[in-house]
Amino acid sequence: MNCEWVKQNIIFYVYDELADDARHELEQHVARCRDCSLELEAVRKFHADVAQFPLEEPSPHLVAASRMRLQEALESAEQGGWWHRFIFDPMAWLNQIRFAPALAAAIFIVGFAGGIGAAYKILAPRGVEQGAGLQGRAPLSLASISGISSVSESSPNQVTIKYETVSPQEAQGSLGDPQIQQLLLYAARNNFNPGVRMDSVNLLTQQPASPHVREALLYSLRYDSNTGVRLKALDALGSYVKDDVQVRDAVLESLMSDANPGIRIEALRLLEPVRGDSSVRIVLERLAAKDENRYIRSEARTMVSQMPEMN
Repeated sequence: MNCEWVKQNIIFYVYDELADDARHELEQHVARCRDCSLELEAVRKFHADVAQFPLEEPSPHLVAASRMRLQEALESAEQGGWWHRFIFDPMAWLNQIRFAPALAAAIFIVGFAGGIGAAYKILAPRGVEQGAGLQGRAPLSLASISGISSVSESSPNQVTIKYETVSPQEAQGSLGDPQIQQLLLYAARNNFNPGVRMDSVNLLTQQPASPHVREALLYSLRYDSNTGVRLKALDALGSYVKDDVQVRDAVLESLMSDANPGIRIEALRLLEPVRGDSSVRIVLERLAAKDENRYIRSEARTMVSQMPEMN
């Protein structure tokens, strides 16, 4: 064991994330190496200092945005690397598990859950396996949902949502049903399938007056990676630009920073009725001066020229 390995794993040692044999080897090395001993003391002091501060829970917005960014990164990453290492370098893979008890525990939990799921699928009655309507269902727990596979409007004011827990489930009800709204809000923010997010946002646009729905639409406008979903949310929020400052700020953000010129042009159109607002005016003047898009620059200049002079 060398100093480089010890310095890379000291943090896992301090947080009790090393296997017993690795802990023993690290302790033996630290006992005879002054540099590594000093490094360990520094990490312990840092850990003690950090532990004095209260633990802050991440906001739902941050969690959902992080999930989307992670999924986008996974989708764009090269495929086959893990499988290649598993097949052609099994000793390195097993060595990683040896020194990563958290990973080993996660693999055990996934396998255990898979076994339960298989047993449930075999033993459960067919009707329970496929799910049912909302009547007679237990209260919905979003923490138990692993994903939403589809959202559809089966008939006027009747929504069907298929979601997955241990086994696929299905819920039906009107847009006014709290559980249907809860599932739609979840799908709009957390689902990795852009088609499902689009269907969810499309249904949510029918009730943009709801504070929770409007918050979900604002989130989709700011963070969704799919252009169609952002555009759908933008159109639904357009009528609230004049009276809702949060909506106006989100539309301004889209105008300034969205990567899609079509969304920026639509945001510019929605802001025309409130172009006299000070924050809108500042953004329009900036766009009129130096925006890279010629059409947006020209339209911003026209809107600025129609404003009364500020005293």
